[in-house]
Amino acid sequence: RGPNHYVRLGVTRSSSPLDIKRAYKKLSLQLHPDKNPSPDAADMFDEVKKAYDVLMDLEFHSVYDKFGQDGIDSNKRFDESQFFMELGIFYITWALLVFVLTLGKKSGDARQWCYTGMVVMLVAEITLMTSPTNPIPEWLLPQTTEHELVWLMHSLYPAFMNGCRSLGSYLYVDLEAQTKKLLFALQEQNKDILLVLREVQIGVQTIESNGVKTTNSSHASARGPGAPRVTATGKLKELQDRLQTGNANVAEAVKSLKGDQTQNSQLGFYLMILGFVAMSYIFN
Repeated sequence: RGPNHYVRLGVTRSSSPLDIKRAYKKLSLQLHPDKNPSPDAADMFDEVKKAYDVLMDLEFHSVYDKFGQDGIDSNKRFDESQFFMELGIFYITWALLVFVLTLGKKSGDARQWCYTGMVVMLVAEITLMTSPTNPIPEWLLPQTTEHELVWLMHSLYPAFMNGCRSLGSYLYVDLEAQTKKLLFALQEQNKDILLVLREVQIGVQTIESNGVKTTNSSHASARGPGAPRVTATGKLKELQDRLQTGNANVAEAVKSLKGDQTQNSQLGFYLMILGFVAMSYIFN
């Protein structure tokens, strides 16, 4: 990251050369080794002098905003072909790393979030580095350079990626297991329906072949004197009851599936809001 010359001199990006000169003169009087008994006064005075030399030189000032102090030390200049080549290497490497780290069903959404964040970061970096002036409003980050913003994005992206992976695993809903549960409930319902229909069919065939009286007497003798009477109407009533029970089970399974998805979706939404608020508070 390197030192921030604006912070060191107490000026902003929009400060005029006269403002920079005044700030340097004030600090140099305070930090001059002949007037300041502090053992660190000499080092601090040299740092202020270096910051003043950089910000007062138009060429060094521009290089410092884009590449930091390391860019000045290495005599770096903006070259479009070299910039996009380095940019491509960086983002292709991270894209492959994200792909490998988000393999598996639980990381499907996390991979989309990571790639979305990467695209946003790529657009922001190209905008910052190719603009002749800093596109960030003066009132937002008055002492922050383009180099520091890019460094901040690169430093935060690994944490962003791991956060997406953790959140994606936590919010993951196994739709395959939920679907199997629903199909199992439907299968059990169908079995009950088939059993009752089979009994009704047997009862109707018996009535048609032997007559109502014969059937009733045979059933009564088979059931005994205290057993309830079995009729086709009773079987149909039993079928209706079983259908209602089966529908309740299926509805419960569907409600559970929808409830899990809704709860996880709302929880993820609120967690994302809290995360953005926390990040904004910390870095501001």
